[in-house]
Amino acid sequence: MKMLILFYSTYGHTYKMAEAVAEGAREIKDAEVTIKRVPETLPVEVIEQIGALEAQSVFSHIPIVNTGELSDYDAIVFGTPTRFGNMAGQMRNFLDTTGGLWASGSLIGKVSGAFTSSGTQHGGQESTILSIHTTLLHHGMIIVGLPYSFSGQSGVDEVKGGSPYGASTIAGASGERQPSKIELDGARFQGKHIASITSRLGVQGDPIKTRTFDL
Repeated sequence: MKMLILFYSTYGHTYKMAEAVAEGAREIKDAEVTIKRVPETLPVEVIEQIGALEAQSVFSHIPIVNTGELSDYDAIVFGTPTRFGNMAGQMRNFLDTTGGLWASGSLIGKVSGAFTSSGTQHGGQESTILSIHTTLLHHGMIIVGLPYSFSGQSGVDEVKGGSPYGASTIAGASGERQPSKIELDGARFQGKHIASITSRLGVQGDPIKTRTFDL
């Protein structure tokens, strides 16, 4: 079972969550897990101006995804920071290049999920994940969230991300806060959960290559 963790990160928070999702997925014995990132659309001088150049150097070794290879995976988990309650433009730009995959039905029946990060506790985490879900549904993918069997998302003992829509972290207004243990645990749980469901479904190869419109 081949699984792709595909992320965009500006200051490294989403990348850390992606690594945790991959850790959880690798607990499933037949899971072959790959981490890749979508292309950056900002010029280097802008990245330097916003103080993200050093942070991005930490994950610069992660290969950039090619649109066509998405069909090679049985499960794909998408991670992006929130931008005004929506996915980051870099992730949106990449997903907008997947029209050929939609036309061929290449992602129909594949398992998917999403995770995110935001600057504040109520910074649009759930709406950002839902914005990803919309695209995944158009591709005919099976969406898996973060069920309440991960009890860490409940309770008010500390500030934390996480919802039934997917794992998430709170970065702080200036990006000063790193993912907490419980947020990383949520990401691991979701990764393992998605990998386990994919393995049990036996979603492998090319499930459907054509669409029909019979009622």
